Amino acid sequence: MQTYEWYQQLIKPSWAPPSSVFGPVWTVLYIGIFISFGTVFVMAAQKKIAWMVALPFALNLLFNFSFTPLQFGLRSNVLAAIDIILVLITLLWAMFAIWPHARWITYVQVPYLLWVAFATILQLTITYLNLR
Repeated sequence: MQTYEWYQQLIKPSWAPPSSVFGPVWTVLYIGIFISFGTVFVMAAQKKIAWMVALPFALNLLFNFSFTPLQFGLRSNVLAAIDIILVLITLLWAMFAIWPHARWITYVQVPYLLWVAFATILQLTITYLNLR
């Protein structure tokens, strides 16, 4: 409950969605991520693509899963802002890396990219508004 209260007390921009939106959005996105990223890792294991093509996907998962502990566990807006930028960069890298091999995987990432771009702007704004 303390984490929820901490987040609610942060200064947020007027355009920030309510907290209840994040769970459903991420649930839908994780379905696409699971299918597409899983396909990339299977392709790499079967040597249909080089492991270097799969690397940005693995890094993206690492950074994606790090966000919640950084933001809500450590309550660090700055670390969360750095992390979400890394999520965005590795996602773009992944989309470009897989494009020549499986374009559908790049297309599946578009909703994820749009959400991460929005989340990056939101996190950077929250970080700025709450600098002390």
